[in-house]
Amino acid sequence: MNSSQLVEAVRSALHSAADAERGRGAQAYMKSSMPSLGVRVPEVRRIAKAACRQFPPGSADQLRRDALDLWRNAAVREERYAAIDLTAAPMVKADPGMLPVYEEIIRTGAWWDLVDGVAHRIGALLLALPEIMTPVLLQWSTDPDMWIRRSSITAQLGAKARTDTALLAAVIKANLADKEFFIRKAIGWALREYSKTDAVWVAAFAAENAAGLSPLSTREALRLLPALSPGGKGSDDGA
Repeated sequence: MNSSQLVEAVRSALHSAADAERGRGAQAYMKSSMPSLGVRVPEVRRIAKAACRQFPPGSADQLRRDALDLWRNAAVREERYAAIDLTAAPMVKADPGMLPVYEEIIRTGAWWDLVDGVAHRIGALLLALPEIMTPVLLQWSTDPDMWIRRSSITAQLGAKARTDTALLAAVIKANLADKEFFIRKAIGWALREYSKTDAVWVAAFAAENAAGLSPLSTREALRLLPALSPGGKGSDDGA
């Protein structure tokens, strides 16, 4: 099947913006067998947005086809970044049909830059469709695939006051014994981000699970927590 005009426009613009020297450095940094063009992430995002404006997908199904075309047939890493950027379209923000796309990206991408690229997309689905996404993320938290488990933990990054703390606690507890660096880092990251909203909850969770949390997870979780005042609240000064 021939690629759409949108996909071809993205590919053409990415190759026009290539920086071979930077690409070699980016490939080494990512420890990737897939070559890099050396196009910076903000520029990839700009290219994807511009292509969408020029050749807007006519439907959510078309957008899914285009994103998966870019993803599955990528010859360079930036094409995969652009595939993820295409999924930022408002028409699919609350579309449960995107879940298989995100799952494919996570399972086949299998590296932090690609997996974490869809974390906010999954989080948006959770906020829009909690009745669908909550059981999915609970199931993901015990999946054999480490990157799927990581995604269950990072899905609520940025949710702030809308964070489902019962879900957050459940997916973290399911992974406390995991010795993988990327799981332990994700646990600390998720707790650290939520500490900006509710330092008391995070401090209590860390204390209650002190025996299970790894030193890395604990250090990251508590990094932003100030000493709690007698009233039970602290201030987040960003330090």
